Amino acid sequence: MASDQGKNLTNLVSKPTNISREVPLNLGAEQALLGAIISNNLALEKVDNFLEPEHFSSKINSIIYTTLRKLINNDQVADLNTLKVFLENDEEFLNNGGLPYLLDIIDNSISIINSKQYGELIYDLFLRRKLIDLGTNLINESYSNFNDKNSVEIIEKTESGLFNLTNEGDFERGPRNFDNILVDTINYAEKAFKKSSDVVGLKTGLSDFDKKIGGLHKSDLIIIAGRPSMGKTAFATNIASNICQKKENEKSSNRNVLFFSLEMSSEQLATRLISEISKISSENIRTGNLSKKDFENIIKSSEKLKSLSLFIDDSPALTVSSIRSRARRLKRKEGLDLLILDYLQLINSDSKNTSENRVKEISDITRGLKAIAKELNIPVIALSQLSRKVEDRDEKRPQLADLRESGSIEQDADLVVFLYREEYYLARTEPAEGTEKHVMWTSKMEKVHNIAEAIVAKHRHGPISRVKLHFNASNTKFSDLADSPMVE
Repeated sequence: MASDQGKNLTNLVSKPTNISREVPLNLGAEQALLGAIISNNLALEKVDNFLEPEHFSSKINSIIYTTLRKLINNDQVADLNTLKVFLENDEEFLNNGGLPYLLDIIDNSISIINSKQYGELIYDLFLRRKLIDLGTNLINESYSNFNDKNSVEIIEKTESGLFNLTNEGDFERGPRNFDNILVDTINYAEKAFKKSSDVVGLKTGLSDFDKKIGGLHKSDLIIIAGRPSMGKTAFATNIASNICQKKENEKSSNRNVLFFSLEMSSEQLATRLISEISKISSENIRTGNLSKKDFENIIKSSEKLKSLSLFIDDSPALTVSSIRSRARRLKRKEGLDLLILDYLQLINSDSKNTSENRVKEISDITRGLKAIAKELNIPVIALSQLSRKVEDRDEKRPQLADLRESGSIEQDADLVVFLYREEYYLARTEPAEGTEKHVMWTSKMEKVHNIAEAIVAKHRHGPISRVKLHFNASNTKFSDLADSPMVE
């Protein structure tokens, strides 16, 4: 019975429509453009930056275009005579029409003025053919053996193909002349020079920290690492809320932040954000230990948070490819300025070979995250755990070697920041009360109370450094340490 229902459904879906099923191509346009380039080699300049040989539907047209580009880009004249010399021994050219076809092309040439429009038409038809291929593959894989791929993998593959096609439409892609790069670089330097602050990247809202790192830069992979209870998630949520919070004094639109929470639920993150804004302990919010005034304050704070352009995905066990596809989708629909992942070691590798060691797996993950940062042209922040060997040392401040599977993380990251709170460790060494050691301990505790350090251990764009921050553990809030000099 179920099989019959499936057949009926298939028949329903497969009913013919009145839509034309002709392959989208225009041989006349291809011939006209090639004729224009042969007649006037300057016509190539109109299309050379976006039109490739594979964009032609006809094999012989692709061969002719390739030869034309080769001749012209080598400062040679590309006319009927030079083309004959280069192509007279080309078997594919001869088998697909040869010299008579070339003569027909010259007869169908167009004005150089229209060459760009013809090039764009050829390119558009190429994209349509690629879309048909994607759609066909989608249908075939959806009907294929269910054991080969699951539906989510098929969706991600299709979405990746669509995104790549979108990037294909960027006519400025590919190698760029160094003169153009220099212009962009000087413009960036001028913009930085004219800024009122020392920060040129995306501001985290922590001014002392921003001064040290210059803000979060596009295409950078940033690792925030620390031992448990150092405040990694709090640091990330603080940055997220500071960046995507609507600034009343700024005319620019909101910054969009995507937060992948692989450890905490979206509700838990929301609780932290409410605690941060309301200054009410997150523990009290969770347990309901609130006064009427506290609850009113929470309601007011939640109203403020409604303006946040923050997107939270708390799906567990995500892979790099699924993170990429979801980030691409948001970038395309809403725009995306920052991606945060909590945390690195909970991301699954795309590799299906479970026998591979964890170091290789982490290497694939960090390489994939760096690729996402470059592809989407946004900063990517990934939180990371540290190995237990930190606890075995007298000096608890983290080092690069303390990163779990540190080699690949250290290599791929543009910025590595360790969070360290001396108060956390000192609180666990309290001597007996009434002793001289306890007096000394109390004095030390007062000095480090609510103080955290952001240790910049790797900085591709500047020197390594340390900066002191204020950290309120009760509402998980990081802020600038008032009237406190930065540690060099």
